[in-house]
Amino acid sequence: MRMDNMEQLAKIALENGRDYSGLQTIKKIKGGSINEAFYVRTEDAEFFMKFHANSPKSFFKNEATGLRLIKETDTISVPNYLSYSDQPGNAFLLLEWIEGKKSDETEEILGQKLAELHQSFGRMHGFQTDTYIGLLPQPNELNANWLDYYRKKRLGSQMEQGIEKGLIKDKRRKQLEQLSERLDEWVPSFVEPSHLHGDLYIGNWIVGPGGEPYLVDPSFLYGDRHFEIAYTELFGGFPSKFYESYHESYPLRKDYEDVKPIYQLYYLLAHLNLFGESYGESIDTILDRYVGEL
Repeated sequence: MRMDNMEQLAKIALENGRDYSGLQTIKKIKGGSINEAFYVRTEDAEFFMKFHANSPKSFFKNEATGLRLIKETDTISVPNYLSYSDQPGNAFLLLEWIEGKKSDETEEILGQKLAELHQSFGRMHGFQTDTYIGLLPQPNELNANWLDYYRKKRLGSQMEQGIEKGLIKDKRRKQLEQLSERLDEWVPSFVEPSHLHGDLYIGNWIVGPGGEPYLVDPSFLYGDRHFEIAYTELFGGFPSKFYESYHESYPLRKDYEDVKPIYQLYYLLAHLNLFGESYGESIDTILDRYVGEL
């Protein structure tokens, strides 16, 4: 979108967010691989604005809902959102600008606050509306049985997309189907449905004023908290004091190391479907460990 058109969209976003003080600055900045990102300043405040020209249905609504649900737990910080739109060609999300310097305690606070978030519970697992992981559709439902939800809506949905793309076939497909049948050997049916960020890798938390950690870009769900912790370990970047602080606040189950790769498998399948075969070897390693040669 041309900058003059973006300025008009920013004015609409600001008016919808009830900032009438007047747009002073808008400039494009780095902000991830999915959306275009902009720094917006008015006479009264600073904002972060996301824009996507071809976003799918309810894309920014889902993110705003996730931010609101996390904020309502009064545990870990998230940016306030002022307004959003999913109008085709003009989709945006306007957030408060968050900026700060990491302190010696920031990562410990992140672990502690995430544990507090995970001690906030819903009634059932999953979510009431379909969401996205990146731009991939994530079908959802509310289900009292975590195993059933994880099998059908998490692993099952990524398997279906991978089969359609021709990325899951032959041995890989047979191993995934067999693992799905045996999933009850590792994944519990009945665990407390924690509030989960849903896409918590190292790039989805930032530092705010006073060194306070903030979560951003959620793909919210209710579920087994070990699913979230497993993803933080998949691509690395979280320091040992984050995990020490989390474990001190909310110790992990004794079977965590056994279930961890199975929870990481969902995110690897999502990355396979988003980015291609470069993630295939990691998937096959997990399948060989749990299913073996067929």
